[in-house]
Amino acid sequence: MAASLAASLAALAGPAAAASLAVEVDGVEPGAGRVFVALCTGSLAEESCRIGQSGPAAGQSLRFGFSEVPPGTYAVAAFQDLDGDGRLGRTGLGLPTEPYGFSNGAGRRGRPDFAGAAIRLAEPGTALRVRLTRALPAR
Repeated sequence: MAASLAASLAALAGPAAAASLAVEVDGVEPGAGRVFVALCTGSLAEESCRIGQSGPAAGQSLRFGFSEVPPGTYAVAAFQDLDGDGRLGRTGLGLPTEPYGFSNGAGRRGRPDFAGAAIRLAEPGTALRVRLTRALPAR
């Protein structure tokens, strides 16, 4: 009987509800290009950051909303595309030349990693802030 009750309760619970996330990006240089924001799974490599959005750099802060996100562990990556090529500009050594940021402030004092930027999305209504910074001074 206990097994039957447990199975009935599990069936009523159904699949996990989709999560939602609001991302506020601060430190934007107004009027300069677009701001890109992506949810990354498993790593911060470009191929792992497929759920994304972009918007014009209209103010010092922009808000992005992600809905119907499968529950799980993600990292948020953001950058401002100042030169309009759709990619984060880098030096020959790999240092970013355009403003960038990650969830949890990962990468501010060293190379960013997924574990440092990871957030758990399990339900609607999660919000976080990503601050853009520069590895190199503006030219």
